[in-house]
Amino acid sequence: MVAFSSTLASLALAYLASGVLAVPSTEQVKRQASCSKIDVHKEWRDFTTTEKADYIKAVKCLMTTPPLEQREAVTNRYEEFQATHILLTERVHSVGHFLPWHRHLGTLYYNAMRNECGYRGPFAFWDWSRDADSSLPLKNSPIFDPVTGFGGDGVPGTYKLPPDPKGESFAGNSNYKGCVGDGPFAGVLVHRGPGKMITTHCIVRGIDESWRRGVVSTNVNNIITTSTSYERFRLAIDDFMRGHIHGSGHGIVGGEMLNIYSAGAGPLFYLHHANLDRIWWKWQQANPSQRMYEISGPSTQQGRDTITLDFVIDFPALGPNITVREVMDAATAPSCFRYDY
Repeated sequence: MVAFSSTLASLALAYLASGVLAVPSTEQVKRQASCSKIDVHKEWRDFTTTEKADYIKAVKCLMTTPPLEQREAVTNRYEEFQATHILLTERVHSVGHFLPWHRHLGTLYYNAMRNECGYRGPFAFWDWSRDADSSLPLKNSPIFDPVTGFGGDGVPGTYKLPPDPKGESFAGNSNYKGCVGDGPFAGVLVHRGPGKMITTHCIVRGIDESWRRGVVSTNVNNIITTSTSYERFRLAIDDFMRGHIHGSGHGIVGGEMLNIYSAGAGPLFYLHHANLDRIWWKWQQANPSQRMYEISGPSTQQGRDTITLDFVIDFPALGPNITVREVMDAATAPSCFRYDY
């Protein structure tokens, strides 16, 4: 995790100083395919009880649906999504397409829930600012409810980080407290991670109050209102360290969610990243004529080539390659969604 943040920091000054970014004119923006329907993504606690149950059912369905491709230690569709994130981690973090890539990952995940598991409800995001602004402990968030949520904290003594002979766990200082002890995902086993390792283990959490301040609404709103360019905005978002909203959302959940490679072991990964995407969407909506197709940043972590709208992003075993341009406007295909606020 430190390596990722160091890379990000080293690139920040160069790109901010150069002012390099890609903002096409209206004529340069290719017209996207229209949508027959615009889905409305909703915050978890705004779901009805029935919608929550249906969402959880669809996630568990993905956990029992065979994968589309044969890959080591990938036993179901859910793990197929996690394995793709592990494979591409170094290519989709601390780069200009961090936000577009994760936006489409969420769309593909939602499509799998609907097309392969019959889900008909909205896609969910977790607005952790509601919890961070509250005086209640984070563990009291409805997201961690054992009946209408994703289950609570890890149980101490139920998980031990395994030996890492290849140095591929990338565990850092993650709080691997223990296996989720209640709720719909108690007892669920995954087979990839931590990090790049291949191990069979539970969904590990370690809810941590110390990450709260990074996602309070004042911090989030300040990023939206003061980021005058995509470059400034993405640098404020794409950071895994304490005090920044990307890392803080991961840190609140703790456990494997704090492993930048294998964080997708638990379903809260997708609700967290949907909220990061919502914040980007809100930033875009604040000035759509300028920001909708504004992109910048490096195309690789150590490279000096600047990202463009025609840069191709890939999703092995999940969907066809697409360009960054195709996901910039969420109201066009293949995204076809908006947020409820």
